[in-house]
Amino acid sequence: MYCQRLAALPAQTDLFDLFLPFPIGTVPKVRNAPTSIQLPLTKNRKNGPRISAISTDEIPPNARRRKRDPNWRGGFSVGVDLGMSRTGLALSKGFNFRPLTVLNLRGQKLEDQLLEIAKQQEADEFIVGLPKSSDGKETPQSNKVRSVAGRLAVSAAQRGWRVYLQDENGTSIEAMDRMINVGLGKSDRQSKIDAYAAVMVLERYFSMSGEGTELVVPKNLDLQDKLRRGPPKDTDFYPEDYED
Repeated sequence: MYCQRLAALPAQTDLFDLFLPFPIGTVPKVRNAPTSIQLPLTKNRKNGPRISAISTDEIPPNARRRKRDPNWRGGFSVGVDLGMSRTGLALSKGFNFRPLTVLNLRGQKLEDQLLEIAKQQEADEFIVGLPKSSDGKETPQSNKVRSVAGRLAVSAAQRGWRVYLQDENGTSIEAMDRMINVGLGKSDRQSKIDAYAAVMVLERYFSMSGEGTELVVPKNLDLQDKLRRGPPKDTDFYPEDYED
């Protein structure tokens, strides 16, 4: 999140709506599998309900796909640094990371703008920074980010796009150091720190080849099917599929 040392930034206010949790009893807890959420998918006529898991192994993030197959062709990644009043965005095309913009939006307007930017940039996944403490534990801010990521995941899944959560601990400090190293002045650092923090989220995500990311799964079964199918293949990436 944006650097706490910048007193010039607006004070934080709790402006996030809570994302409705799964109904009690429908989502079993999964031990030792933090990157997947188990959901009821189908019923077995003989043995009753059958539970199947959607995980990052089944729907791997772009960073992992690229590691497994250097020739893999696919969409790009949008890094998201969610704040109380400002949201920083960054873009990864291949291994080129760059800050995009900082949005002063909240709620539905923020969600709509994130989807529009992803469309413009030909991205098919969002990598959302998840606040954690230095010992790896989640914080009160983590719940707010999960709420926004959950709502975004519902809209993104309509297009076959995915939303992943990535530990962002320390990215604000890394972002400040990066901006100083590239020679940005104090004013630019204050206005761009959220976007640079999103760059740090993306760099960490790719440096770890997507390991440790958590797929945000909508509970709607039709949306889960759309996630599995993914977005339509882009003609720029797969021209042979559209040849006569």
